[in-house]
Amino acid sequence: MWNGNAKGRGIKEMGGDKDSPKTPGEQSKSHMEDILGLLRIHIKRGVNLAVRDVSTSDPYVVVKMGKQKLKTRVIKKDVNPEWNEDLTLSVSNPLCPFVLTVYDHDTFTKDDKMGDAECDISPFIEALKMNTEGLPNGTIIRRIHPSRKNCLADDSCIVFNDGKVVQDIVLRLRNVECGEVEIQMEWIDLPGSKIL
Repeated sequence: MWNGNAKGRGIKEMGGDKDSPKTPGEQSKSHMEDILGLLRIHIKRGVNLAVRDVSTSDPYVVVKMGKQKLKTRVIKKDVNPEWNEDLTLSVSNPLCPFVLTVYDHDTFTKDDKMGDAECDISPFIEALKMNTEGLPNGTIIRRIHPSRKNCLADDSCIVFNDGKVVQDIVLRLRNVECGEVEIQMEWIDLPGSKIL
């Protein structure tokens, strides 16, 4: 049942009377309960990206998950850009993938698309639920192989390192002649959020 006050933000209320008003404190509490935690996506670099200007491109990355949309800075004249930027998404549905799209920034015309990739976060979420107590640094929790169903360019390992679970990923861009983007995912627990 949707609460009228929360409708615009997509917060789904379970049970309760739809006409009973919620105080701001109750609304933010229920919103926090919907969020499982934060997914920090470290956008490392692009490799062999497509040329969209005369001999180069001015690439930037946009990451979308649900209604959230974040972007990196533009790197001028580089088809092998190093962004080294963190983009942080709030996760409420562990089955919802994020889509990463690379664009070429243009000053006077619409930015050109330079490919996209979808990234399934459910294997990473499953790995987070495992008991990592006592695991030595560098332990590979899970290895995901490239397939027709994912955009992986290479094997991707979910690793326990320095008390954290991280996943290094090389995404092969779709709908473009060439290009890959290297990222790393890391989970951030939120106080008051659902425990995985």
